[in-house]
This record gives sequence, C-alpha cells and structure tokens, in this order.
Amino acid sequence: MAARCLGCANGTELRFAFKMAFQPIVEVPQDRIWGYEALVRGPNGESAHSVLSQLTDDQLYRFDQAARVMAIETAGKLFHDPAARLSINFMPNAVYEPRACIQKSLEAAKRANFPPHNLMFEFTENERMKDPAHVENIVASYKKLGFLTALDDFGAGYAGLNLLARLQPDLIKIDMELLRDIHLSSSKQVIVSGIASIARQLGITILAEGVESQAELTVLRAAGITLFQGYYFARPAFMSLPAIANLGGRLASG
Repeated sequence: MAARCLGCANGTELRFAFKMAFQPIVEVPQDRIWGYEALVRGPNGESAHSVLSQLTDDQLYRFDQAARVMAIETAGKLFHDPAARLSINFMPNAVYEPRACIQKSLEAAKRANFPPHNLMFEFTENERMKDPAHVENIVASYKKLGFLTALDDFGAGYAGLNLLARLQPDLIKIDMELLRDIHLSSSKQVIVSGIASIARQLGITILAEGVESQAELTVLRAAGITLFQGYYFARPAFMSLPAIANLGGRLASG
C-alpha cells in the first residue's frame, strides 16, 4: 500500500462543516442515468461558495480528502444502480502524491461497498496550473488505478486544447457558457461541433453540462453528444438523488 499522504497529515484542521448534493448525468439515447456528480454544499444546503470561501491554502489537502470521502460514503448509501458512476471534483494542486492521496478514497469505497471502478475524478483549472507535469502524473496514475478522469469547464480559462493534448482525460465537460442558447448562435454551434469532432478522433467522451432547454439539447444531440447534465433534467438534490425530467420515462433514481 502507498504511504499516507503527508500533505493531508500535516494540514490545518477544518473548522467548518459541509455536506453533498447530487446532480444526475444522463445518457439520452439509452434513456438512463449514467452517473451523478457530487457537489459540495453547506451543512444546511448552503452554496458551494459558502464552504469554499472558508478554505485556506493550508487546508487544501485535508479538505480535498474529506470531500472525496464524504461523497463516496454518501453515494454508497444513496445509489441503487451498481453501474452508476460517481463524479468527484478535485483540486489538482491539492494532490500531494496520487497513489498516497487516493488511499482514503479507496478505504471509503470499501466501507461503503462502492465499486472503485465507478469513480470518476474531474478537475478544472481556471487559473494556470502550478505544475502541469504533476497534473499529468495524477491523470495517468488514476487511469492506471481504473478510475475515469474528466476535464471540466473545457473552453474556459486555461482548460483548452494544449491541456487536452497533454492530459488526455477520458471525458471533457464543455463549459456551459459555450452551450447557453447554442440554438441561437451559429458560431457556438461551429465551435462545439469542432470540439466534438476532435474528441471523437482522440477517443474522448463529451459531456454537455448546464443544459437548460429542449432547444439546446436538440442542437447538442445533432453534434453527436450523448451525455448531459443540467437543470433541464434535474437540479442538484441535497443529500439525496433527484427525480429526472424530460426523458422517456423509464429512468429510476440511483
């Protein structure tokens, strides 16, 4: 077993509480729940900002670990579909050493009887990464361990083509600003179609997040996208799994 993460052991104790909300990721052609993203919330359902704004630099490691563990343990209680994936956000700069830092997540999965191969770790970087080689090592290590990896907010900030070429994640989540009212913008349609074509050639799956209307969904499906997330299907549910709307009616929660 890898050594314990020194960054987690030496970090400052967390002096605030938090919980999780879950938003479904749906695979539209198959009319099924593909998985859920775990989203940090305050202890009474407050926004993620209310939690993250309390976070200090010396708490990053501990918070990253604690959030992963809570997401996995809560999902273990809520999920009923053994094939449903759990997507967990993580901060690339809060991973000390990939194989050491993952141990608590694996232990949580074992306690919760949650299949480790159903875990997906998604990362975003709206500020330039301190050490791209370190992030590349994280992604490669997680792939070797059998986890899925996803690059969030693709098309925003620094999450662009250079990062995609270097990291080669399993999925990319297109930035929702590129998708908003895409049915009204021919330029957005061309850009998203180009991203979809590049992803297909690289063997990377696209997930369209932030979908809010049937019109947006229709354009995105025409571009060949099959995975979706957004208010059109369900809002995040605090410590529970929400009901799914606007599909063929064969879906069951979890």
